[in-house]
Amino acid sequence: MSKAIIHQITVPTPFAVGDAHLYLIKGDALTLIDAGTKTKQAWEALLAGLKKHGYYPDDIEQLILTHHHPDHIGFTDEFPRLKAIYGHPLNDVWLKREEAYFQRYEQFFYDLYKESGVPESYQAFLKTLRAPLRFAGKGELSDSLLEGDRLPGHEEYRVIETPGHAQSHLSFYQEETGAFVGGDHLLSHISSNPLLEPPVEQGRERPKPMLQYRKALLRCKELDIHTVYPGHGPIFSDAAVLIDKRLEKQALRAERVKDILQEGAKTAFQVCEQLFPNQIEREFGLTMSETIGQLDYLEDCHKIERIKENDILKFQIKSE
Repeated sequence: MSKAIIHQITVPTPFAVGDAHLYLIKGDALTLIDAGTKTKQAWEALLAGLKKHGYYPDDIEQLILTHHHPDHIGFTDEFPRLKAIYGHPLNDVWLKREEAYFQRYEQFFYDLYKESGVPESYQAFLKTLRAPLRFAGKGELSDSLLEGDRLPGHEEYRVIETPGHAQSHLSFYQEETGAFVGGDHLLSHISSNPLLEPPVEQGRERPKPMLQYRKALLRCKELDIHTVYPGHGPIFSDAAVLIDKRLEKQALRAERVKDILQEGAKTAFQVCEQLFPNQIEREFGLTMSETIGQLDYLEDCHKIERIKENDILKFQIKSE
């Protein structure tokens, strides 16, 4: 079995997370894992990174996406001889810019925030939901990747579904060497944010990304991961140790939420105000995702329960 050499190419992003990493793999096809952010600066960095390894954009034969976020799909339409784009099927609505989906996406957050007690003054956030799309590329998946599949042209890599940070999130694991291309699932310097998204099918229960993220972390801990190639931050080892830290930090934050609810029943927004007093204004979407994720976790642990008052959802400590 071949052991493909993996080259990291780093490009800047306009987002708070900072630089993003792409990975170049030569096998039966020349593949780029992820596609950066669509800015002039990122394109120049990508060109320099390819040239360093003896390649140009028209040498790239296929793209493989870890997930659909704009800092990972920026240049999907910029490689002239590209034969294929692979990723989780949920990438397609973003690559194709399906208007019906985006309308449902916006309605989902409008309804969720209303139910969560979010004041109208925060509703302006809803108008910004599509803004990051200007940094994303367009296209269409040639074929989808799911749990257990092998990467086309790189059979030594197995697909691991790792939802949480995104419903479309995939990671790629090479059993022989322990290499793990993890996108934003495992980052050494910051915790990945489990982010809220609408259900795939309208009318179904929404995903619970915090629970998905924890489950995916535990699955990854069972793998013999030697080296993690992340979407941001340094390459690292000791994945199992990091996973334990992430799970512990999340559980501690959940205890903080539980303490807040000891004061009485509160909406998700009221909890968010106390949990993130210094961040809620500038990072409203992220902090609400985190807060609702913690509430999902506590509810799953049977520590809290929900009550509804005048169409507003509140949470309280579960009575014994």
